[in-house]
Formats: sequence, structure tokens, C-alpha cells
Amino acid sequence: MASFSVYIKKKGTIGMKLQTLLQHLHSFTPLTTENPTITSIDMDSRDVQQGSLFVCIKGFTVDGHDFAEQAVARGAVAVVAEKPLTLPVPVIYVNDSRRALAVLADAFYGQPTHQLHVIGVTGTNGKTTTTHFIERICRHAGKKTGLIGTINMKIGDETYDVKNTTPESLVLQKMFRKMVDAHVDIVAMEVSSHALHMGRVHGCDFDVAVFTNLTQDHLDYHQTMEHYRWSKGLLFAQLGNRFDHQRPKFAILNADDAASEEYKKSTAATVVTYGIHHQSDIMAKHIEITTSGTTFQLVTPIETVQVKTKLIGMFNVYNLLAAVGACLVSNIPLRAIVEAIADIEGVPGRFEVVNAGQPFTVIVDYAHTPDSLENVLQTIQQFAKKRIFVVVGCGGDRDRTKRPLMAQIAVKYSDVPIFTSDNPRSEDPMAILNDMKQGVAEDVVCIVDRKEAITYAIEQAEKDDVVLIAGKGHETYQIIGKDVLYFDDRVVAREAIQRRTDQ
Repeated sequence: MASFSVYIKKKGTIGMKLQTLLQHLHSFTPLTTENPTITSIDMDSRDVQQGSLFVCIKGFTVDGHDFAEQAVARGAVAVVAEKPLTLPVPVIYVNDSRRALAVLADAFYGQPTHQLHVIGVTGTNGKTTTTHFIERICRHAGKKTGLIGTINMKIGDETYDVKNTTPESLVLQKMFRKMVDAHVDIVAMEVSSHALHMGRVHGCDFDVAVFTNLTQDHLDYHQTMEHYRWSKGLLFAQLGNRFDHQRPKFAILNADDAASEEYKKSTAATVVTYGIHHQSDIMAKHIEITTSGTTFQLVTPIETVQVKTKLIGMFNVYNLLAAVGACLVSNIPLRAIVEAIADIEGVPGRFEVVNAGQPFTVIVDYAHTPDSLENVLQTIQQFAKKRIFVVVGCGGDRDRTKRPLMAQIAVKYSDVPIFTSDNPRSEDPMAILNDMKQGVAEDVVCIVDRKEAITYAIEQAEKDDVVLIAGKGHETYQIIGKDVLYFDDRVVAREAIQRRTDQ
């Protein structure tokens, strides 16, 4: 894992004058008359060094304003804030410090996305898989790529840790600058509804925006599906508002999802559609799915070609179509796209098979929404010879309304549903399971301990059965209370299989 150093030097100089930086906020009145040199921007007081501009961000649990004095003591020469502070350095007052941070970070790092071809992917399900597909196709075509998403950030083969699907704007702009300096050609990036609504991507100049689908999720934050849909749509509403024939903008929309009609109306960019059931610019026809892979006829405005992939499932066909659309408008040759698709392996934690020599199939998948769980289980039904087990839970301190829906889908599409914990956080794990049970009439096996639940499924499985472990995918932790504990579904499953084999 590469170290993620803070970028300070820019164009041969060190830092930027405060007044030059503040011009990007476009205030009608001077925000301060003082003009220190800013050598870094920080939002965590522990990262502040001499010459920093400290931006006070009010978070869900911590308020940056409470740490402004500490930041100044560590060397901050100016502070951006939303509420009054008495400090011995200039304080720049703004209405929205998070939005200001995005604009200032973009300016400080030299507006790096203006020098990159950035593809943003939003939607409830498929963001991670689609961005990985785009990245692999572009690499196959000889492009140097960058990747930003749920699993990690990448520049070429170097990987960097992430905390959010879409990082905070400061981290984002630092990484974009690093990509420019590394001569990256194309960036594939997941763009979450939280990031769009909170303004983390203000200042990002997207060239292509991709929409995968919209189904229920994150209602703990958005409250309603209408607000959730609107938040996703911000990516398209902000795309292509100024016409540049040398750098045209494109919106790649899923014609089979009703939300695309709204996004089509909200964008000034050129719209390219993809789909299976509705007439689209890019389509998959004559789809055949087997246990060894998928084949289909790919219809594009350029030509119609036959595609073969090792990937399984209709959801992967949609993800591939989205990636094809993004790559075509990014001037990747169709032939190179088809060649890359044939070589693409799965994405970590997405329909990932755990094979330790057992006579049954074990699959780990990130499916944590009703729609994604249904898609995965429907795919398994197409090749399962005998029983289907599903180990599934719902996250604590998150959308409670989807818990009974997840339970209903697990019961409907599996023979042996097993309800368990999935990052219960501050909630009582048993209370979460009771919420799930409200959605089903029959008695379901409930095992609070996730390791025990996985072990139970594997011990019960027989030849030709399929065990799906859903919800966490690539994640390597379990959040119980305030504790973040190491936990990897794939490791736990492999160990359970080994113990059964050794008996």
C-alpha cells in the first residue's frame, strides 16, 4: 500500500497567497485584508502544520470549530469558519464551510480535474463494479488510469486506502493532483449520493457521468426516495453547463430505469442510453448466462459485435453496458473494449467465489440493498442444482425500512435463509434481527454472531448446494458498538470449510 503524502509544492513554488486563494470563493465583499502564505489546507487539526489554512467542518459527531484554537497553536495561519471565533489569525467566514473547502482545495491544487478525463459513476448498485470495468478496459487500451471508490484509490498499480465511497473534497483534490503529476489519462470514480448532497465533489470537472440504477437505500440520510433521486441527479444537473467543443460532456443513462428520464431532462450534456428491455443507443441482445460466463450481442452506434465474458449475472451485463458507454464516448476503440471484457475477472467482494475444495459453492457478495440482494439470488437460481443458503443481515444506525424488505427477499429466493449481524454499530443486534423478522411470516434461523452464522451455513451445506454470504463483500471489519473489529467473510468462510474438511 503506497503512502499518501500531502501535496504542497505546486508549479515550482511553495504555497499560495491567501488572497489569491480566496478569489475563488467569489465573495462580493473582502473576506479579510491579511495575506499570509498558505502551504497546506487541513480539516483535521491533528494534521495542521506551520502555514496551514484550517477549515472548520461541522460533522455528524465532531465540530471542527471546537478545534480551531488547537489548529492555530499547531501553526495554522488562517481559519475558515461558519460561526464566530476569536483567534489571533485571520478568520474567513462563509455560509457553508464544506462547500468552501471543496472550492479552495480545487484551487490550491491547481484545478487538477481540468487536466484529467474524469468519469463519474453514480447509482444505488453497481458503482464499484462499473468503475473497475472502466478502469480495466482503459488500461487494456493503453491508457494510464486512476480509480477512486469503495474498495480503494489507485494510480496505475499503486493503491491507497479510503474511508468513504467518495472521499472528502480535500482528499479528493490531493489525489487528483497526484494523478496529474503521475500523468494519468483517465479517472474512473464512484460518486455517492452523500458526496453529491454534501458538496464533496464541488470543483470536480467531470467529462462523463454514468447512472447505473436507483433503488431503495440510504433513507436514514435522505429520508425519502424523492430526495435520494434528486441527490443522485445533481451529478447530471452540474454536467456540461458550459459548452466546449474540444471537451464535450456525456451522460450515460440506464434506459431501463425510470429515473433516467428525469436525469435526461436535467442535463445539458449529450445523452447516451444503454439497456436491455428499452430501445437504447447501446444494447445487449440474445443474452446467454451459464455457470462459466455470459455471452451476448452488443449493439452500438458503431457496429454490432459478439461479447463473451467470464462474469455471471444480468446485473453484470448492465454494468458492462454502462462501462461500454463510458469508454466509447472516451474514445476507447470498440474492439479494444470487447477484448478487455473477455479478460475481465470479478471485482473483490462482488459475487466472489470462495473455493477451498468443498463439494458445494460459497459466494461472498456486497449485496446490502433489497434490489442487489434480489439480483444476486436470482442469478444463483439460474445455476443452483440444489438448495440455496443465504446468510444476511442489515446495518445498524442505517435505513430501518429496508430491513423487512431484505428479509422478504432472502426468504423468497433461498431455501435456507439465515439472519445475522452486519455492522450493528450502536444498535442491539437482536433488535435489528427482530426488525427483519417483521417482514416474514415463517420462522427463520437467527444467529446474532456473524461468524457462527457463516459456520452454521457451511456445516449444513451438502453437495451441489450454494451458500451466499451477503452484505459485506470486500469489507474487512465488523462494527459493534464503537469497536471496529477485524472481520472478513471470505476468511471466515474459508476457515469454516477447512474445519469441516479436517473433521
